[in-house]
Amino acid sequence: MSGLRVSVTGATGLIGPPLVDALRDRGAQVTVLSRDPVRAAARLNAGGRPPVQAVAWDPLDEPAPAEALEGRDAVVHLAGENVAQRWSEKARRAIRESRVTGTRNLLAGLRRAEQRPRALLSSSAIGYYGAHGEEPLDEGAPPGADFLAEVCAASEQEAAKAAALGARVALVRTGVVLDPRGGALAKMLPAFRLGLGGPLAGGRQYLSWIHREDLIELMLAALGDERWEGPINATAPEPVSNREFSRALGRALGRPAVLPVPGAALRLRYGEMAGMLVEGARVVPAKALVLGYRFRYPHLREALRSVLGRG
Repeated sequence: MSGLRVSVTGATGLIGPPLVDALRDRGAQVTVLSRDPVRAAARLNAGGRPPVQAVAWDPLDEPAPAEALEGRDAVVHLAGENVAQRWSEKARRAIRESRVTGTRNLLAGLRRAEQRPRALLSSSAIGYYGAHGEEPLDEGAPPGADFLAEVCAASEQEAAKAAALGARVALVRTGVVLDPRGGALAKMLPAFRLGLGGPLAGGRQYLSWIHREDLIELMLAALGDERWEGPINATAPEPVSNREFSRALGRALGRPAVLPVPGAALRLRYGEMAGMLVEGARVVPAKALVLGYRFRYPHLREALRSVLGRG
């Protein structure tokens, strides 16, 4: 990837910093688009790697700046409101607008560029599928009918319009990222470290996960290989039930994990968002496997020990 020129939105979120670091480690030149470019540059340029260029952009209010996209080889679109919150009307509006309006404004910027990027890697989520019980879901499965599925489908439809501008479009549907610094795992750890963790809502629902390193490597593979196009499930090959995940996390921490959390309690606390926790989806990375991607962490036990520094 030496010499590759990449623009990244959402570069200061959970996935952005390690992805930007990985790109620079491979010789890529990185531009980030941020509401606060000074803060973004200070954070991302603190590690001694080649500096990033940071450009101001408010994805809800204006087209992406063409000068931050002009002449780039690829764009990675990660920006979006956190979905792991209670879905009040205000939160629902922010989640939808950040993903749908934000992607639409990115496309508006791409249209203004004369020398457009050849690839767009747009972040989505396995929430696209909705709840499906034990049915294995590859990239050909249809979208669900709930709020998050509708948002994912709408944002993917906006991103797909980049194909008409000459870009190869890859839609990365990410599962639960195993990273103790943020996301679902970070929220689980305090209770599990106290021995107070356990399965949610009976524990039968599937949890489709991916190690943070595999997510980064999968994205890099998608940037560098033109065969990676359309929807791509970014999940490990072996999704597990919530009960199995709870047991594995307890073992990795050396703590019991037997205290169940009733679904009613989750719905009382999180409202509609609790559906993400009590209704799972068994998502498999069919396209990545067909294209020859080899997961560093295909098994949950080794993945948890790795991210928790115990392996």
